[in-house]
Amino acid sequence: MAKKTLRAKCLEAAQKLARISAANDNGYCQCVSCDPRELHSWGHWKEMDGGHFIPKGSSSYHSLDWEFNIHPQHKKCNMWGMRHGSAEAWYTIWMNNQFGTDFVEQMLRDKKKIKKFYAADYREMLADFNEQIKFHEKRLGEL
Repeated sequence: MAKKTLRAKCLEAAQKLARISAANDNGYCQCVSCDPRELHSWGHWKEMDGGHFIPKGSSSYHSLDWEFNIHPQHKKCNMWGMRHGSAEAWYTIWMNNQFGTDFVEQMLRDKKKIKKFYAADYREMLADFNEQIKFHEKRLGEL
């Protein structure tokens, strides 16, 4: 098996941080791609994906932005739902409610911007992500 790149490690950590930081004290978070009025929109953070609003493959600018671009999604919403269901529409509504339409529109305009990261940048980000993950694991009593 090939060794993970620094970028891959950062992406994995950013997705984990997005999920665990959104969890309530019982470890549950709401899927941003489900109708929030539905009870099934909640799931344990460990069973969720860290789903990207702007797909990670189409934006180096936003791919590791766990605060604004990566949020908890059910696996089915993140995979099948974003392409074939209503998950993308619900995600967009959630983003507009959470951050405002102007901010979301700016994210969409910026998605083609290129953001170059160097190994030192990835190492620094990874250390920061892991420190924050550890904080939330303690908060949830998982350490």
